[in-house]
Amino acid sequence: MRILVVEDDPMLLDGLSVGLGLAGFTVDAVQTCEDASSALAAQDYDAVVLDLMLPDGSGLDVLAALRRRKDATPVVLLTARDQVADRITGLDAGADDYVGKPFDLDELAARVRAAARRGLGRADTVLEWRGVTLDPARQTASRDGRGVPLTRREFGVLRALMERPGTTVSRAVLEEMLYGWQEEVESNAVEVHIHHLRGKLGAGFIKTVRGLGYRLAEESP
Repeated sequence: MRILVVEDDPMLLDGLSVGLGLAGFTVDAVQTCEDASSALAAQDYDAVVLDLMLPDGSGLDVLAALRRRKDATPVVLLTARDQVADRITGLDAGADDYVGKPFDLDELAARVRAAARRGLGRADTVLEWRGVTLDPARQTASRDGRGVPLTRREFGVLRALMERPGTTVSRAVLEEMLYGWQEEVESNAVEVHIHHLRGKLGAGFIKTVRGLGYRLAEESP
């Protein structure tokens, strides 16, 4: 799951990038409204963590521009302004949630996951398909009740497919979900992750749709 974090404090931004990365997110980080707007215009995100008080304006302006173009990307506001009136203003402007500073990183991660679930139209917190269970909150996977060890990338690929059952997901989309701006992507990276997942879950669990990408197999693996 790829998210954009917009925060002007360098130390806090670094902490958010590391902490949310450990929680399973692929994080792109920027510090200004201008950079946030550019990122949102160039890249699709599963969610945005958006500070309100930025050096070149208000995060509400970024949010308003996003909603004006009918972009429903979930947005969690992050700000020191924690008065009721401020929360109401942010939510009425189109935000999905609101977290005041100081905050607990685990709670923020949970709120981002919840907002992203709603964005996908999904209510279940755990993903299940053909005996495989994926828990994004705990970063765990199991098959028929037995734990399956996955790397962070493998987990990300499987999560992307299980969040979109019946849908073919292209290699390019999977790469965008898994790798941030500063990360180099090997040409066969996705294929390697798919190969490893098949080895752990069964050769027939993930189907290759030639020329299009990958999807979960309908038949039992």
